Amino acid sequence: MSEFWVLMRDEFGEAYGRSLAHDQVLLALGDRTPEEALDAGEDPKAVWLAVCEAMDVPPARRLGRDRTRKR
Repeated sequence: MSEFWVLMRDEFGEAYGRSLAHDQVLLALGDRTPEEALDAGEDPKAVWLAVCEAMDVPPARRLGRDRTRKR
């Protein structure tokens, strides 16, 4: 679940990502918002991919940002 929110923040920014998850009703999620789908127990990966499709996130960015590991 936390990875879903990291992906949302990285792609859309903190405020817009939260707003999108709370307000955007998606047909692919059964006419629910991403937040409602997650609360109903949907797989976060499936929810993320539905958001990506609806918002035209390019496939190259659907796995999130590359992060360097701290030692």
